[in-house]
Amino acid sequence: MTDIYRIACAAGFSGDRTDVAKPLVDELLKHSGSKCLIFESLAERTLALAQLERRQNSELGYEPLLLEMLEPVLFDCIKGGIPIIGNFGAANPESAARLIDSIAKQKGLPDIRIAIVRGDDISALELRKDVVNALTPEDQKTFSQSELISANAYIGAKEIADSLIAGAQVVVTGRVSDPSLAVGPLMAHFKKDWNDWNFLGAATMAGHLLECGAQVTGGYFADPGIKDVPGLAAIGFPIVEFDAQGNIAVTKPPGTGGLVSRMTVTEQLLYELHDPTQYLTPDVVADISQAKIDDLGGDRVMVTGVKGHPRPTTLKANLCINGGWLAEAEISYAGCNALERAQLAAQIIKERLSNLKLRIDFIGSSSIFSSDAGNGPQFKSTLGFEDIRLRIATAHQDRIQAQRVCKEVTALYTCGPAGGGGVRTSLKPRLNTIACLIPRELVKATYEFFGAELS
Repeated sequence: MTDIYRIACAAGFSGDRTDVAKPLVDELLKHSGSKCLIFESLAERTLALAQLERRQNSELGYEPLLLEMLEPVLFDCIKGGIPIIGNFGAANPESAARLIDSIAKQKGLPDIRIAIVRGDDISALELRKDVVNALTPEDQKTFSQSELISANAYIGAKEIADSLIAGAQVVVTGRVSDPSLAVGPLMAHFKKDWNDWNFLGAATMAGHLLECGAQVTGGYFADPGIKDVPGLAAIGFPIVEFDAQGNIAVTKPPGTGGLVSRMTVTEQLLYELHDPTQYLTPDVVADISQAKIDDLGGDRVMVTGVKGHPRPTTLKANLCINGGWLAEAEISYAGCNALERAQLAAQIIKERLSNLKLRIDFIGSSSIFSSDAGNGPQFKSTLGFEDIRLRIATAHQDRIQAQRVCKEVTALYTCGPAGGGGVRTSLKPRLNTIACLIPRELVKATYEFFGAELS
């Protein structure tokens, strides 16, 4: 591989570890040639929560860990010529840019060039016929009866690439497609045509391999005794080396924990792909049906043969609506007959809250299975269960009705059955998401540089 472009990913979701960027940057700085650092920290739920946060405080609504993410590496990246690209702008890219500018000034970098990518927020289109018609009849009914919290389209990589070509040192985005965080810098560096579908397909899958952070380096892969992974407490995050032919090498910083193998890469390559021949993104329809995965040893895996097809005519959009209130309450039962006492407690709550739709989990017996009533598989030993955590939840538009769950579970302390303890309750606003496909031409993405008018 010649003319290598290296991309390191320092976050796979909001809430990821914040001490992983430094080893990545240190490794990037050892190599000549072009490189960048990306942060993927935005999910559907994350963005909706950010929109709520911005409603309460117009200065917030961006990635809450942004300072911890960037403060340790911003100076080294800027001085080392390593652009930073992240969707950590969430619902408020301007405020995220303002914070980054402040960090830069504190680090002695007064002239940092920060680009803001816009266009994903389509809230102004909420009543447009095209958007509403894209919903199913059931979703149209739900949408018409609900308060819209946010509406965001998944935009692509072109504005990221254009801003990097224009000299951006940090690129702040909101809702872009996750792989586009890598496609942008690759297109800016190799200057390929935006109709070079095979290159775009390969670049997209490079971004896909990176986007979940430590999933591809053994984190989510690990299963003790079945798929053992060393050093998980100090797992290294991924680096992709990419060339002009679309060949992808996946690795991680030497000396870090984790594992890069044919198996870890295969699992991540297939992650969230409903059809391996048609992975739909705003930039391209990627096709891995002919991909070849070779383990080169030494935590290094090569992926070749990724293809691409013309990009879709539509973009995915998420409409986030007010879902009322979510109430959750938990109580523990331990010792002899623990499951039976927990089941009795659940029956009591069902009788007292018969007008509410409840979710019941017996954590330790059945909790993540299909039945809301807790009737999933029960793994019972010959001695029975030693402890059970009963969880009861409800969602309701009326805060007072939802709160009844918290009150009734708390009352189980003395109203029986015997031996309940450790009650925890939570009541918080609930968000619902409606996904749809909208005509691409409705979305106008742009970028601009952070300037005095925003500071």
